[in-house]
Amino acid sequence: MSGIELSVSQFEERTSKLLKAWKNAQQDEELQSLVGVDAVTIVVGDLDEAITYRKSTALQTWLLGYEFPSTIMIFLPEKVIFIASSAKAKLLKQLSGSSVPVEVVTKSKDAAANADALKAVVKQISQSQEGKRIATLPKDQFSGKTVDEWAAAVKAASEEEGRTFDEVDAAPALAKIMAPKDEEELKTHRQASRLTSHLLSHFVDRVTGYIDAEKKVTHEQLADMVERKLEKNEDETGPKDKAFWSKMKGWNETEFGLADIVYSPIIQSGGTYDLRTSAESNGKNLQPGVITASLGVRYKNYCSNVGRTICIDPHKEQEANYKFLLELQNEVLAKLTPGTPLRDVHAAAVKFIKAKKPELESHLTKNLGFASGIEFRESAYLISGKTTRTVQAGMVFNVAVGFADLKDPVKKGKTYALSLIDTVKVVPSGPAVCLTEGNKSPNDVMLFIKDEVEEVPKKSKAASPNKSAQRKSTSGAANGKVAGTKVLRTKTRNEGRELDDTLVNKIKEHQKILHAAKQEEGLKRFAGGGDGKGEDNDKVFRKFEAYKRENQLPVNKDLRIAVDHRNQALILPMYGFAVPFHVSTIKNASKTEEGEYTSLRINFITPGQIVGKKEETPFEDPNSTFIRSVTFRSTDSHRFSELHKDITELKKTATKRAAEKKEMADVIQQEKLQEIKGRRPLKLPEVFVRPGPEGKRVPGDLEIHSNGIRYTSPHRDQRIDLLFSNIKHLFFQPCEGELIVLIHVHLKAPIMIGKKKAKDVQFYREASDVQFDETGNRKRKYRYGDEDEIELEQEERKRRQALNREFKAFAEKIAEASDDRFEVDIPFRELGFQGVPHRTNVLLQPTTDCLVHLSDTPFTVVTLSEVEIAHLERVSFGVKTFDLILVFSDFTKPPLHINVIHAAQLDNVKEWLDSVEIPLSEGPVNLNWSAIMKTVNEDPKAFFEEGGWGFLGGGESDAGSEEESEEGSAFSGESDVFEDESSDEESDFSDASNDESESEASSIESGEDWDELERKAEKADRKKAEERGDLSDDDRGKKKGKGRR
Repeated sequence: MSGIELSVSQFEERTSKLLKAWKNAQQDEELQSLVGVDAVTIVVGDLDEAITYRKSTALQTWLLGYEFPSTIMIFLPEKVIFIASSAKAKLLKQLSGSSVPVEVVTKSKDAAANADALKAVVKQISQSQEGKRIATLPKDQFSGKTVDEWAAAVKAASEEEGRTFDEVDAAPALAKIMAPKDEEELKTHRQASRLTSHLLSHFVDRVTGYIDAEKKVTHEQLADMVERKLEKNEDETGPKDKAFWSKMKGWNETEFGLADIVYSPIIQSGGTYDLRTSAESNGKNLQPGVITASLGVRYKNYCSNVGRTICIDPHKEQEANYKFLLELQNEVLAKLTPGTPLRDVHAAAVKFIKAKKPELESHLTKNLGFASGIEFRESAYLISGKTTRTVQAGMVFNVAVGFADLKDPVKKGKTYALSLIDTVKVVPSGPAVCLTEGNKSPNDVMLFIKDEVEEVPKKSKAASPNKSAQRKSTSGAANGKVAGTKVLRTKTRNEGRELDDTLVNKIKEHQKILHAAKQEEGLKRFAGGGDGKGEDNDKVFRKFEAYKRENQLPVNKDLRIAVDHRNQALILPMYGFAVPFHVSTIKNASKTEEGEYTSLRINFITPGQIVGKKEETPFEDPNSTFIRSVTFRSTDSHRFSELHKDITELKKTATKRAAEKKEMADVIQQEKLQEIKGRRPLKLPEVFVRPGPEGKRVPGDLEIHSNGIRYTSPHRDQRIDLLFSNIKHLFFQPCEGELIVLIHVHLKAPIMIGKKKAKDVQFYREASDVQFDETGNRKRKYRYGDEDEIELEQEERKRRQALNREFKAFAEKIAEASDDRFEVDIPFRELGFQGVPHRTNVLLQPTTDCLVHLSDTPFTVVTLSEVEIAHLERVSFGVKTFDLILVFSDFTKPPLHINVIHAAQLDNVKEWLDSVEIPLSEGPVNLNWSAIMKTVNEDPKAFFEEGGWGFLGGGESDAGSEEESEEGSAFSGESDVFEDESSDEESDFSDASNDESESEASSIESGEDWDELERKAEKADRKKAEERGDLSDDDRGKKKGKGRR
């Protein structure tokens, strides 16, 4: 326990509160157990991991912030006595400076000395006031040496004095004292509630995903998946699944090492329900219908709990009962006010039920919750008809309203239950406030999966097409399909669909919040300077040497200029010595001819020179003396030409080698794949791989092993191993609208496949096969028309469906074998939009966590959680396309440019970006992103202190954005738009001629389309022709005819 620092102020404040309550116990009926008590003794023995919550350890945590096993606390009216081992006594002596007198008794290894020390403490108790009555915690049964020694000391003192102590239970009084929470405790409760609510969102996504996919999973398995989300990393300082928790508000401020699960999540469905907190998830499969779930998280020892009911295709009666449950919870919260007896809260709920729905009274749970804090369940403060204790301001309750054993109107002979649980805070005035979040309105928890039967007249058939797999939006704002946080609209969403004013305003307001949060996050991230990762971005001087010793220089008796390709050096004669220069010191070489002489000039890299486009070369000591250039003259023109060629070639080779080394810097060497032994591995046969091994393209097999997957080609020496620990995303893309069905793996770090570096590996099979063509068989003799073609189309459709099922099932097995390190992500084709991320126009499709293009190479996979901000360029009236720029949180990465997106997709892209919590902005011109990112990287702290991304105009009012667009941006590309060395970042149209670029730019600036330009050109030609007088009679007739019309 070394390194622990106790809070003296917290101990003073809370101990004083306890002693004051004890002193005034006669004035409070709930403190009657402390009346006439001479001492309060709290004996804690050896800890039992099976028992989590005890009043004695809760009191230690409340006073000291930590549990102290094998420690005795004795409260006397004038002081507090601690009896502990030497290590704990050393920590407790930190309290010696407290305003509350503290005495620390240190136990030693000498049993006799310990007995004397304990005897002296018991004597102090007997001398305190009347010395007859002590308050203890009899329900907390501990064992261990400390407990035995204390019991022996009390017994010996009693026998010696000829009397015994009267013991009373201090638990009810301590519950009263600890029930109201101070501001620090409430802050911890709020953070615990955030963790619980975020974990609940993961559960809802899991449940809806499994039900929608009709995948079988047991309640126990689902509870285990949810619980594992709270697992910590190896050093116990942060979450294992950082990507999931990073979406939670305030996750940077959360100490995940102090978070733990309160109880294993309780998930129930299929007609068997138990709404008690002691219930457990059973091993039965998750069933559609009514699903109840509850889970709790303890953070810094303070508990939070939340529970929800999800209804899949509910009956109208079930919907009505759930809506009434919401009303009942609001009624309970309205009655949870300071000074109200808890039995009155319960009575008000019963009265409300009798008045509104009396048939549900018998189904109401026995109690409506309990007080919570360090102890998850404070039994002294049950919300039941028998509890006379009153509510106090600052108390935290676990309000759990529910109806059990209701007859299921859908499944005859079955029952169902409805449950709604929240952690709430009692405020000084008004109803209690919910600390836990999570959607609980009917629009959020009533999910409709089955096809709806249309009961409308035929004349409205075209206006209301059949909807399949319809589900209510998680935001409750619109009806449509939902997949995670993505709102899927109708299939005709791109056909002239515009956002209504309400949704536009919602997006604007949401964007203001996102931009403010991003600005606040940036200030915190770079508060200490640096790049936000704890790393130093300064360039480091790279040492190099051509020769370690002088005798390694090649023999050069004539002192001539020599090029040593092996050691990458240039040897120059200087003042009678052969002086070597490493190729890294050479900037370039030039050759000029002056009459019969030829000059060879060699320029070196020196401080103050800009070597490349982006950076300045660092030097070990910039104040040293440097040679900037040397020039040699000779009449041997041929030799100098060869030297110039050799030097240039040497520099090119060195530059190429450095670029290759930099390119391969992030390639990792994976661990060895552990093959499954004792049985055959699960296999997906006859699949192709991209990028493929060298040689002829032939299909191979994909196998699942213990710690990864292996692709094996028919040539057994060609294998590709992908470990689960290196897989970042796993995608399955069906062959709907595609020529292939595929499983795509996006890696955390690239690996080498043959001689190629790869961060994306794809396994696919072609959806259509020419070998199935039956157009030439005997059926053609007896069939006429399109019967055989229809049959072929049906067979093709069945074959595609079978391929989809096979690949999807195999992808899910990969995810299961990985112990849920990742999930199978499926692109949403309905949300897709055309764009140019590299050099070709492709369909980009959002998934739950990414934006992807997987059908062709080069692949595009963008993790949305790694995106800092999105900016839309060339957004202007009359312009038919716009560009999307994605700036990454890692500012060292160049932004991703997705060019030439059709303007009709603008609203859809905005809505999608807003739904996935990405701040967005827009502007009429292209910006110079190389200059912007250079400014950001030079001093990120100053960048955010000066407003951060506010210069882009995101999250501001329309007036502000208009003013900004008129004034222009400091980073607007007057000369050049963003240029990157990587060809992948360039637009497909960047190689066009200057004339084409100028004409296109002028048309864009004017906001006119081609038809308008052609009409103007035709009009200008006619005017010129009239002036020359060579307009034909036909043309004049046409013109007059137009005039008459």
